[in-house]
Amino acid sequence: MWIPRSAEAVLRTRLRTSAAVVLLGPRQVGKTTMARDVTRDWPGGANYLDLERPADRRRLEDADAYLRSQSGRLVVLDEVHRVPSLFEVLRGVIDDNRRAGHRTGQFLLLGSASLDLVHMSSESLAGRISYIDLGGVDVDEADDVGLDEDMVWVRGGFPDSLTAGSDVESVRWRADLIRSYLERDVPMFAPRIPAETLRRLWTMVAHSSGTLLNSSRLAAGLGVSGPTVDRYLDLLADLGLLRRLQPWHANTGKRVTKSPKVFVRDTGLLHALLELTSVDDVLAHPSAGPSYESFAVECLIQAAGEALRPYHYRTARGDEIDLVLVRGGRPVAAIEVKRSTAPAVSAGFHRAVADIGADHRFIVHPDTGEPPYATGGDAVVIGLTALVKRLRHGFR
Repeated sequence: MWIPRSAEAVLRTRLRTSAAVVLLGPRQVGKTTMARDVTRDWPGGANYLDLERPADRRRLEDADAYLRSQSGRLVVLDEVHRVPSLFEVLRGVIDDNRRAGHRTGQFLLLGSASLDLVHMSSESLAGRISYIDLGGVDVDEADDVGLDEDMVWVRGGFPDSLTAGSDVESVRWRADLIRSYLERDVPMFAPRIPAETLRRLWTMVAHSSGTLLNSSRLAAGLGVSGPTVDRYLDLLADLGLLRRLQPWHANTGKRVTKSPKVFVRDTGLLHALLELTSVDDVLAHPSAGPSYESFAVECLIQAAGEALRPYHYRTARGDEIDLVLVRGGRPVAAIEVKRSTAPAVSAGFHRAVADIGADHRFIVHPDTGEPPYATGGDAVVIGLTALVKRLRHGFR
């Protein structure tokens, strides 16, 4: 099943306005599929190179000459972090192409390790490059092709996992992906990190996804130091597998929590790490509530895009907002996530909203087909898919 992605329109727009675009995201999330869709009808033609293939790497033995010969075409370089020396070559080629009148749509770079790739490209291609983060299939994209919210929650947003023939096939695919990350990507990007230790850490985070990060507790469980845990978490975040949601420090005069929350970004991987196969398995597990919060928060962050920066908010008293979306230093939306289809709004949420003064206030719950309705404190109770769609259109 082919699932249209909202990010493809963004990618096409960026290519029409930037010389080079970097498309970042975990492996198997759909970057190559999207790139091939774009190249299929790109004006002037396109050329795709997979830098994991020896034959394609050989084409770049004289990279300067080869890339200059493609002037006027869009060149896609997949797994570009494997050839870091390319970035210095790209700078000269881009500048010469610009002078020749080919100013935009020159290169599309695909990569799965954001920190290294952003660092390499920003050093060499400052002012010439744009970045797009591609996450998993979101609930509104799945809804458009008839896949329900619970399926996306349980199986996650990797297209091959989401569209597998059964829950068993899906969880097997995700288990293989986890193994591939540990046996292939970890040695590539961080050869000194023991893969089995990283699996244990990843599983520990899965059990506590959506809670405040406690590096000391994780370190004690692994038998390593706190700084070592932070380094391991950095790697998982760099690979697009974890998210650390920073706290919003509002000038409210309240004592606020300074610790980030940590999430497994794809709940399909979270459930595979916890060995949960079906929706019944997930609902019976103690992590069901935090897992749903992780799922909803990631969906909403993806839908909000780059225009809104995500945070969480929690005071020493325990007043809390699961997701605060901020634009220009001002809180735009305060969002509470509830797994219940008839959610009760806590007094702590209302106090927290009063602290930060957000323009919009939402209580998000699983889709029921019921229209949104207002509750006390001007909060709107709304299904997850409906809010994701509103976010994509600027709350309209």
